[in-house]
Amino acid sequence: MCSKQNKGASIVSEIKITQDQMRLMHLFEGKTHVRARDCIEDEKYDRVIFVVDEGKAGAAIGKGGVLIKAVQNAIEQNVEIVEHSEDPAKFLTNVLRPKLVREVKINNRDNGTRIATVMVDNNNKALAIGREGRNVSKARLIANRYFGITQVTIEGVGAPTLEMS
Repeated sequence: MCSKQNKGASIVSEIKITQDQMRLMHLFEGKTHVRARDCIEDEKYDRVIFVVDEGKAGAAIGKGGVLIKAVQNAIEQNVEIVEHSEDPAKFLTNVLRPKLVREVKINNRDNGTRIATVMVDNNNKALAIGREGRNVSKARLIANRYFGITQVTIEGVGAPTLEMS
């Protein structure tokens, strides 16, 4: 079973979904009543990432997180939700939290590889990267899976804000 990705910004023509991922997606949909477009098992961080349609993350999480907690309890792993976009810059913004991201630049290199640079305020750089690089790792997984982007870097912009007490 594959889901097609064939818009102009996309390099990847199909995404293969395993039987285990299909099972997880079915369970997710049963608990949340939200369609999962994709499921990515990230063994390094013991989590499952579900990709849902734009605007559906809140419905999948549920009031007070009740639905997402039910999924986590059922699969006994951490669960994260990302809203899909056909635009790689928007998709990466969704992965790293829209409130943190100022801009995303996608560049094609001469050797055929694609890289993404995500610009965030200096104050938010650590949040965007995540503990032990969890968030940037998730961004790399998704960017490569959907758009063939092999490198994602996060750069801080602007002067750091100093708080005085």
